[in-house]
Amino acid sequence: MTLAQENGMDWVFQRCSKETMWKSRVLLVCGTMMLTITLYPVLRMLGVQLHAVLSGSYVAGHHSILLINCPTEQVAKDIGRHIMEKRMAACVNILPHTSTMYYWKGEIRDTSEILLLVRTRTALIQRLTEFITAMHPYEIPEIISIPIEDGSLSYLKWMDVAVPEQTNSHHLPLASP
Repeated sequence: MTLAQENGMDWVFQRCSKETMWKSRVLLVCGTMMLTITLYPVLRMLGVQLHAVLSGSYVAGHHSILLINCPTEQVAKDIGRHIMEKRMAACVNILPHTSTMYYWKGEIRDTSEILLLVRTRTALIQRLTEFITAMHPYEIPEIISIPIEDGSLSYLKWMDVAVPEQTNSHHLPLASP
């Protein structure tokens, strides 16, 4: 080391006491730990998706099933048709006449409803919920999602083809299972 470098180092050590340097190191370690904790969920998700791409496996929760009760079969068909036309679902099942009991405005109601099972991408659930709520005759429609944890890999891949990530276009190619 040259004399100028030694004098510079002496100046640094004179300006920074051991206590100040110790506090700086603790602050650096704490900051690094906070950043790691904050980024862990994002890094984990990226790792899982990368693994799925490289291994061809399924990422649990990428797709969901929506349960939607409708008052009549015609309402269920109309909602199902509109969802399919907008390419927001791979498949819609209409299950006829389910018996339903629920509380509404302080009373127990006992009715017959039609249940829709809608298979879609989990990323579209909020958009679908808004879309269904706008056209559903109920004041508060039942729209519940259940994530798909696992299943037939070929069917789940078909769902990705049937429901494009960007569903803004009405002229998308049709897909079939």
